[in-house]
Amino acid sequence: MACRRIVRKSKSVTSARKPVIVRKLSREWYAGYAAAALGQNAAELEILDQTGKVMRIGWDQVKWVCYVRDFPSLSQTADQANPERLMHKRFSVRPRAAGLWLRMTLADGDELEGLASNDLSLVQGTGLLLTPPDTRSNTQRIYVPRQAIQSLEVVSLIGAAARRRTGAATHETEPELFPRDQDAE
Repeated sequence: MACRRIVRKSKSVTSARKPVIVRKLSREWYAGYAAAALGQNAAELEILDQTGKVMRIGWDQVKWVCYVRDFPSLSQTADQANPERLMHKRFSVRPRAAGLWLRMTLADGDELEGLASNDLSLVQGTGLLLTPPDTRSNTQRIYVPRQAIQSLEVVSLIGAAARRRTGAATHETEPELFPRDQDAE
């Protein structure tokens, strides 16, 4: 029993911080670990860089926060220019997953498309959490603060599979096309 409790605690500690790459509007970027909730209500983003130093960046300077699979290697120059490895910023075909297909222009003029969940997080909160067009790339999710969004367009609502109603419910609510004649019976 004691071993199980220790394992559970270690799992919760490892999931408390996620690897992220923070891109600023000035094109600078930082790699580190951010809290899973990002502290969006805070005045600034707090990340723990790879050396263990705590960095604070004002939300007004952040272009996006990319949740990544792994960090870029320092030896490859291509990774230094595009550490998120975000090759596709637009969908080439209609996405298959359910959600809102969004297209946005960011404050620095960059365009980005993504799939957002169709819930209250679209109108509440301090930013949008998107699934990028290429989910096989290094970037798994993108968080865009509202200050970084210049314009936002809903391209399409992609619904979940239609649910079938039960037979009893349809019979009660649908009127009869040919009502029975009481005199004929």
